[in-house]
Amino acid sequence: MRAIWKGSISFGLVNIPIALYPATRREDLKFRLLRKGDLSPVNYKRVAERDGKEVPWGQIVKGYEYEKGKFVVLDEKDFQRVDLEATQTVDIQDFVDVEEIDPMFFYKPYYLEPQKGGDKSYVLLRETLEKTKKVGIAKVIIKTRQYLAGVKPLKHALVLELMHFAEELSDAEKLNVPKKTAQPGKREIDMAKALVDSMSAKWNPTKYKDDYRDALMDVIEEKVESGGEEIEEKPKPKKPSSKVIDLVAVLQESLARTPGGSRKKRTIKARKTTAKKAA
Repeated sequence: MRAIWKGSISFGLVNIPIALYPATRREDLKFRLLRKGDLSPVNYKRVAERDGKEVPWGQIVKGYEYEKGKFVVLDEKDFQRVDLEATQTVDIQDFVDVEEIDPMFFYKPYYLEPQKGGDKSYVLLRETLEKTKKVGIAKVIIKTRQYLAGVKPLKHALVLELMHFAEELSDAEKLNVPKKTAQPGKREIDMAKALVDSMSAKWNPTKYKDDYRDALMDVIEEKVESGGEEIEEKPKPKKPSSKVIDLVAVLQESLARTPGGSRKKRTIKARKTTAKKAA
């Protein structure tokens, strides 16, 4: 695996040489646009909206739309005026408790690998973050763009996870979500807890697969084997209705369908019977 960036982590006077590696991979299926008659690939062209004519690269400039239909053009000198110095440094500015940070801020992880001479200080930072339950909040420039990022310990490694700036996140308070006036009853809460208990399991990330990608790959393989001919569509399983009329009935049915659900259901009934007799 090739490093996408090399530099160092700095906090105080400590400097740790590191290399940055992607911690995720996404194998998207790539499709080409084809002409239906002869399956000739269709290429994209740079076409102007005003007259539909193709525009050569030499005549293309970058513009910012400050009002509807009104643009201001920026050239390379304008971008250079605000170009931040690429220091190749993960500059940690603060150490913050992990629990204080909303997970919504994190979005893309990278592995940090120590380079020559950095092993001891790398371990020192990793162990300190682990023991204090802190995240190093840093700024880093990768490929001319500045990012907010968190430095975290993960098993034997340090991870740099890119973060959203606060202004990039939408305010959830603007959503029309139910407040306390729509609180469910105690019976519904008890049944929902029992359902959660019956569906609880140990975290096993390999258990979850990309069903859509696998199903699409099956269709592609079938088409390749059949020479591109149409394939008979398989009947799709019925989706449960999204319209919930009786929440208690839905919870009871869900409990009955889960392993151990019937036993938990009997326990709930027994508790209610005992409570009634006591009353």
